[in-house]
Amino acid sequence: MIVHKKEFYGGFALLVGFVVVLVIMFMPIFGEGKNGLDYMDSLYNSISKGSAYYIPDIKEQAKGVAGKNVTLSLAMPSEVQAKSTASLFQKSGASVNLSESLLTVTGDLGKILDNCLEDSDHMFQNNGDAIREKYDYAEKQVLYNWWTALNLMDKNLKKQKKFAEAKFVTNVNKKAVECAYNYYKIEPRKITETLGIVIFSLLFYVAYTMWYGFAIMFMFEGWGLKLDH
Repeated sequence: MIVHKKEFYGGFALLVGFVVVLVIMFMPIFGEGKNGLDYMDSLYNSISKGSAYYIPDIKEQAKGVAGKNVTLSLAMPSEVQAKSTASLFQKSGASVNLSESLLTVTGDLGKILDNCLEDSDHMFQNNGDAIREKYDYAEKQVLYNWWTALNLMDKNLKKQKKFAEAKFVTNVNKKAVECAYNYYKIEPRKITETLGIVIFSLLFYVAYTMWYGFAIMFMFEGWGLKLDH
């Protein structure tokens, strides 16, 4: 039973408006056939990519492991992946022995990581063709192979008590390989280029949340419901 009609119908009107806006947000009208959520997701991914380019700094840090020869035993998940990963180390100037899914790699850790960072940089810059031409298979698989190999390198280096080298390998994996893979095909943008849209989206988020809250509150008040302390 409606006790306060003005509050109830006012809240109902707000709720209808909320649903109308929600439906509009899910319509593919926000650039390149995207809905509102996809558009904002792409926008914030572009902005975050613009501030997540750590590769130049890591390349500089990689000079600290230049000339450090290592021998690594890497048990890859499969023979197929072991074979495709072997070429990554060979392109790094390392010698590689392949026995089923086991890779035994001997080489300069600095050169191995330099090659990895070069591939990651190409990927981050959306230049997948350069990686595909270099290894003759899909660029995303190349980065995935690097990610797998670096994880195994970290474990193997720790077994050899080379903890500083293992820590740096993990850093390369997280800040270069993972970033490059996750941001592939995304065009970076500076927040200053889209400051108006960003401010509007944040204000809209707050206002839209309050919009729903007031709609429900007015409808409950219209029903005569009260919150007592």
